[in-house]
Amino acid sequence: MNLSNIREKIKEITAYIRHLVKPHSIQVTISISFTILSICSMSFLGVTLYRQFSNRAETMTIESTGQLLNQTAINLEDYLRNMRRISDTMYYSVIKNKDLASDTMDEEMNLLYEANKDNLISIACYTGDGQLVAAVPVANEKEQVNIITQQWFTDAVGQMENLHFSTPHVQNLFDDPTYRYYWVVSLSRAVELTSNGTSTLGVLLVDMNYSSIEQILKKANVGNSSEYVYLIDGKGEIIYHPRQKLIYTDLYQENNIEAAGYEDGSTEETFLGEKRLVTVKTVSYTGWKIVSVVPMSSFDMGMTGTKYFVIMLVTVCLLAVILLNQLVSASIAMPLKKLNNSVKEWESGNLNPSIYIGGTMEVEHLGRTLKSTVEQIRQLMQDIVVEQEEKRKSELDALQSQINPHFLYNTLDSIVWMIEGERYEDAVFMITQLASLFRISLSRGKTVISVEDELKHARNYMNIQKVRYKNIFEVRFDIDEEILQCCTVKLVVQPLLENAIYYGVECMDGDGEIEVRGYRRNDDVYIEVTDNGLGIPENEVEQLLRENNRVHKRGSGVGLLNVHNRIRLRFGEKYGLEIESVPDEGTTVRIHLPYIIYTPEEQERLEAGRKQL
Repeated sequence: MNLSNIREKIKEITAYIRHLVKPHSIQVTISISFTILSICSMSFLGVTLYRQFSNRAETMTIESTGQLLNQTAINLEDYLRNMRRISDTMYYSVIKNKDLASDTMDEEMNLLYEANKDNLISIACYTGDGQLVAAVPVANEKEQVNIITQQWFTDAVGQMENLHFSTPHVQNLFDDPTYRYYWVVSLSRAVELTSNGTSTLGVLLVDMNYSSIEQILKKANVGNSSEYVYLIDGKGEIIYHPRQKLIYTDLYQENNIEAAGYEDGSTEETFLGEKRLVTVKTVSYTGWKIVSVVPMSSFDMGMTGTKYFVIMLVTVCLLAVILLNQLVSASIAMPLKKLNNSVKEWESGNLNPSIYIGGTMEVEHLGRTLKSTVEQIRQLMQDIVVEQEEKRKSELDALQSQINPHFLYNTLDSIVWMIEGERYEDAVFMITQLASLFRISLSRGKTVISVEDELKHARNYMNIQKVRYKNIFEVRFDIDEEILQCCTVKLVVQPLLENAIYYGVECMDGDGEIEVRGYRRNDDVYIEVTDNGLGIPENEVEQLLRENNRVHKRGSGVGLLNVHNRIRLRFGEKYGLEIESVPDEGTTVRIHLPYIIYTPEEQERLEAGRKQL
């Protein structure tokens, strides 16, 4: 390969690298940067949210499992305590008071059995060498049974100071003519028998009905079949298990021996390849342990809905951020691009180019700097002044500076007239109403208030007007309570009342009536102002809410069109005013609002919507 070929290869590689790292436009740079940042941030947020939900779900499961085990332990302890009470009663109240040489304990034993037979299978008393002393309800002992080899017997004789609870077994000591043999849990203890004044060793046996224990544990196993509770003794022998038959036939395995060594509380274990959360609760004075098993996979199954919710939430937020990023990058890049095109036009030789002026303050400054003549700059400034004036006029038109000097002057003049006439109570009433009117009008600068406050303002206004007009008209308010806490734009009812007075009932010589009615219909709120005045011709009704109509303004200075536009600006095009009028019968102006409950959050949201416009 010669030198020229090497140079060509170097040029090709250099061109390829330049193509890869070629400078991008500012819009592409901003979009790529913020998109990558958004994806990383939202992914981190999604993982964090999922972990928080997962940890919370696991904590709630542990807490609920602990509560379940505590309640189960309480129920089981109550049952075992009752069995122990039966054993104590039999021993201390019967056996200790009997001399076997002259007395029998059959009657007392039978009474004790009858009183507790729902939870008992049998009660029996044996001598130290295994001879039956007494038993209920059946006292016929099987011949082939060797009592002294029974586990419950050897436990009682071997540890005489303790009570001993056996594992579940079939009761087969007595020859029951009904051939009914029950599963029992035996409670045995060493007792002191007296015969001819001589004390000898004996064993008291109380066979508890296993089904009673089974019912207590079954209540704890209602629900998800993958989560279950079982009962073991201190050695790990199973007393109750919801899959007990399968375990006895070796069709199911349980980690019960290992669980016997667990301390009370929750432990994570792996058994037969499955991760499980094991919670243990020890039953007092028996050594038994209630064990709850929750597969860790159930947490994942329970979190499936949460996982999809988090993914959907993150996806929606990510799309919103990306869309916002595109809008922001476009709003930054487009003015620069337009200004760059103006510069290119000037570079092409055009001495009177159309210089773009707009965008951010810096870009606008660059555009103005490129202007070639003072006349063009002056014209530009004039255009900006006109534009700002139009914007300010629009903003002022949307503000609610509603009380005009004429209304205020007449009201204050009426108050002075009342004071001079020593009508102090009426003057105080007028001042109070005027103060309340101003307070609600100001509303701490808010433009969105509750319907209740808006109607309170309207009542204050009408109270003042009724005094000024010497009650030449009647006003009725019929408002459903369910709309009082809804959102509305401030000062939309007063202009309607003002128009009802000036153009409706002012000249009716005492026969005027104005009714304010508010109600809800589905997801909409309606407030109607109806008067029985002169009405409006049909052709004028159609013109009242059109932009090119000049509404004659009196009173507060806020016309129907202004109210209509402010409602639509705040809540959407489907809302606003509706006007119905019949000449010589009256006029109804209906305010249409969405049903939105007034809360600080909704108020701020609606206010923020105003600021973004």
